[in-house]
Amino acid sequence: MKRLIPLVMMLASVSTTALVPAPADAIIVFDPSNYSQNVLTAARTLQQINNQIQSLQNQANSLLNQARNLETIGFSELGPLISTLQQIQTLMGQASGIQFRVDTMKSQFQQLFPSSFSQLLTNAERANQANTRYQTAMSAYQHTMTVQAQIVENVQSDATNLNTIIAKSQGATGALQAAQATNQLLALTAKQQFQIEQMLAAQYRAQAIDQARRDQAESDGQAATTKFLGSGTAYTPQ
Repeated sequence: MKRLIPLVMMLASVSTTALVPAPADAIIVFDPSNYSQNVLTAARTLQQINNQIQSLQNQANSLLNQARNLETIGFSELGPLISTLQQIQTLMGQASGIQFRVDTMKSQFQQLFPSSFSQLLTNAERANQANTRYQTAMSAYQHTMTVQAQIVENVQSDATNLNTIIAKSQGATGALQAAQATNQLLALTAKQQFQIEQMLAAQYRAQAIDQARRDQAESDGQAATTKFLGSGTAYTPQ
């Protein structure tokens, strides 16, 4: 405002001089009311200019805020997340004996655990089948431990990704970046949930195969005893 006072004074002086033309030898008459009116007019004009400048500044700030809200952040962690899930999926596909496939599971289970005891099998064949079931159960437990080991190894990379995503979230400059950081955290959570589900599937598979092996051994034992005893009338005491 200090800079505006000389400008107002100059405008008022020019205006007064223009309104009161006088010959060279005439005496200039000062009109206080006209001078005051000119000062007020100049002040109003400058105030309007200041208001327009302030409005433009507000619009500029609004555009800057909109630009910040539209800024995006990269999701370089997406590749490692997908890669670790693919590693787990590959391990799940390596299950032997009874695989994680609906179309083949039933036939594989029936072949490994027959519902009827064949009397035509020799003792060596029965022992071989029992050993096959035992090896299948051990393989299932080994497969479960392999999946668990891979998930444990993934925890370290998950921790690194979590720190990176949190840093991006805290440094977000706009609404879009904050939303993207939230989505990245949700993606990491979903990935960990998928890992847990696959680990549980592998563990329950191993337990189910082992329990089926035990039940099959008990059933085979009962059938073998029945075959050995026969009808109970083969020997008649005299």
